[in-house]
Amino acid sequence: MALQAFSVLVTMIMAIAHRAYGSGRGSTGLVSGFIDPPIVGICSTSVIIHGYKCQEIDVKTQDGFILNMQRIPEGRAGGGDTKRQPVLIQHGVLVDGMTWLLNPPEQNLPLILADKGFDVWIANARGTRYSCRHTSLQPYEPGFWNWSWDELVVFDLPAVFDYVYSQTGQKAHYVGHSLGTLTALASFSEGLLVDKLKSAVLLSPIAYLGHMNSALDVAAAKAFVEITTLFGMAEFNPKGEPVANFLRALCGYPGVDCYDLLTSISGKNCCLNASTVDLFLKNEPQSTSTKNMVHLAQTVRDGVLAKYNYGNPDFNMMHYGEAKPPIYNLSNIPHDLPLFISYGGQDALSDVRDVELLLDSLKFHDVDKLTIQYIKDYAHADFIMGVTAKDIVYNQVVSFFNHQH
Repeated sequence: MALQAFSVLVTMIMAIAHRAYGSGRGSTGLVSGFIDPPIVGICSTSVIIHGYKCQEIDVKTQDGFILNMQRIPEGRAGGGDTKRQPVLIQHGVLVDGMTWLLNPPEQNLPLILADKGFDVWIANARGTRYSCRHTSLQPYEPGFWNWSWDELVVFDLPAVFDYVYSQTGQKAHYVGHSLGTLTALASFSEGLLVDKLKSAVLLSPIAYLGHMNSALDVAAAKAFVEITTLFGMAEFNPKGEPVANFLRALCGYPGVDCYDLLTSISGKNCCLNASTVDLFLKNEPQSTSTKNMVHLAQTVRDGVLAKYNYGNPDFNMMHYGEAKPPIYNLSNIPHDLPLFISYGGQDALSDVRDVELLLDSLKFHDVDKLTIQYIKDYAHADFIMGVTAKDIVYNQVVSFFNHQH
């Protein structure tokens, strides 16, 4: 099966990025300042065609990135005058908001939530196709890609949360998958977002990555940290030839089965529809920054949730005032924040043992504010594309949200 990019470890599968002196994107059609958003966006391709209202929205971060969002304000049957509770949905690494919408309306989370009476907002992280814009930098400039998931914590999530709050006047529920859980947990631990947050749902939660059980993922993570130190910080384009070459090399590692990449990367997914996977592969993967990939690989290697390590005590001192990067202390997450955590027994990325470490860091959380769901047969992609996800996961999410007052 072709390369899957759901993960925090197709996070590592790609190791040799484009050099700092340019990306493979080129400069065609780019102009200084704001770049016009695409005429054909996620709303027209994946929402309006099913009979739902949808708005394309641009939100600017404090460091100048222009993030594309979709708003689905009501269900297919309309909403009347009822004030609807906002829900913000955040995708994982190397994909964008489209991944939530690949199944039919009755099976995908955003449209289910809209039909259940919620005001749905879909975020698209910097570097993905519709959020590849900046007020002064262009994608072919190395400075455009000089960020890791630390910047998603500090800039992207606050920007979209602030915008939703400004438009609705209400605290928002949050749903994150994979990297979307990592950035949320880090944000909550730093005291960010919590004043505009009603509750959070974390699907395939990523915080600790030390127990990944896929031979391919582990080999890629180790190689990624070693190899990318030779390259500058620029665009990491999963569709580029260097990545394909690197993957071919990894396939020679002992225990790596490249005849079934999806299982090799994310675990044995139980419930994917082949046509949905084909649709996924037509739309994904998306670019991110090399620095982001290195940061994720550091998380695997070091077994801790910390800020980006510049690899030199002096550089770390310059950035952080200390020789080692500061740790994100998850025990600082407010104990009364309602959390719903759902994880799978077959997930090679969000490994059960790593999730148990996360749950241990939440051991002082208010018991009545922490809901945990374990799904024995689920792997990483089932939470997004699984044909049974509505019955097993999404109905529970809706119920969880409805119980928050």
